Amino acid sequence: MARTVPLSETSSLPVWRRPEALLFLMAAAMPVAFATWSALLNNFVIDTAGFTGVEIGWLHTVREIPGFLAIGVIAILLFVREQVLALVSLTLLGVATALTAWFPTFGGMLFITLLSSIGFHYFETVNQSLQLQWLPKATAPRTIGWIASVGAGASLLAYGLIVLTWRTLGLDYSTVYLASGGVTALLAVAALLLYPQFDSPHPQNKRMVLRRRYWLYYLLQFLAGARRQIFVVFAAFMMVERFGFEVDAVTGLFMINFLVNMLASPWIGRMVQRHGERRMLMIEHAGLTLVFLAYGGIYVFGWGVAVAAALYVIDHLFFGMAFALKTYFQKIADPADIAPTAAVSFTINHIAAVVLPAALGYLWVTEPASLFVLAAGMALLSLGLSFLIPRHPERGYETVIARGRPVPAE
Repeated sequence: MARTVPLSETSSLPVWRRPEALLFLMAAAMPVAFATWSALLNNFVIDTAGFTGVEIGWLHTVREIPGFLAIGVIAILLFVREQVLALVSLTLLGVATALTAWFPTFGGMLFITLLSSIGFHYFETVNQSLQLQWLPKATAPRTIGWIASVGAGASLLAYGLIVLTWRTLGLDYSTVYLASGGVTALLAVAALLLYPQFDSPHPQNKRMVLRRRYWLYYLLQFLAGARRQIFVVFAAFMMVERFGFEVDAVTGLFMINFLVNMLASPWIGRMVQRHGERRMLMIEHAGLTLVFLAYGGIYVFGWGVAVAAALYVIDHLFFGMAFALKTYFQKIADPADIAPTAAVSFTINHIAAVVLPAALGYLWVTEPASLFVLAAGMALLSLGLSFLIPRHPERGYETVIARGRPVPAE
């Protein structure tokens, strides 16, 4: 069994065995499987199972169920350490991705997607908690920016290999899914064996935590989850259905997207650290409002593929600013609340995600532009709420209307 090392003593470890190194390794491992799954998904389900907007909506609804049930992480943490749960979940994501092409039917895709989604969402829940526990508040935005850059770089590498080899080597879906999922699973198992268990100085609450003073964080999480589903489910699907993108074209677009994010994420982290979460979230939500309206314009005004592709990249760039919401919570939270609130916030983020994809799949086949107008309205509401974030948030000063109020007894 791996030995336990308090965070205060990790500076004596080799650089590659420190908590930050593990966060970077996990950031690189997860996208190898998930990015490949995402890049091939729309072509795979259209080519092999004849999916329309209705089926893809149901698939993403099932995919989001584990996110909605992320609150179950709290119960698991009664018996399993967060670090172990993160790596076991990452292994599950890799294995399920590797097996995806063996289930080329509607029912089969729902089943294997549910398994991979359990791995993805439970990993992301715990990974977010570990980042906020292991990284100092003063430098967390910059470090998380670099972590995001590493994740984008891993996605870029995975997509680059698909573009270079898909036609040249005559690859099929089974080979690519098996290779990418296998790499993620092997990296997760290696991390489980090679890294010590890191002990945070603040023991985490092992029960569900809902606090009134976190209300703004909860509401912004809910809106983020709702509008992101419209983008995740239907923006890439539009590129295949409306513009006829093949696997290598979709992957090439994703490569451009992640190259931009790989270069921009460290800069975004520095800007969050320098200017604060309030300003960066305002920029994110204002930008997303305009982008979603422009998506609607593709159907209203008949704009072509170049506009759609540009919007897809710009959209991801604005979404890349969303980690400012995590560091906002880190500043206002009781340190013992980080793990349970990560689980609660993931559930809140996925309330709309479970309902929207299936419901909006039916709207997509009749009036696709209205979906993006709805997302623009959500982004605009988030922009208004961003004004309530203080320039320097802290515990007891969670919103601009909370200064001077005593922090409730925990």
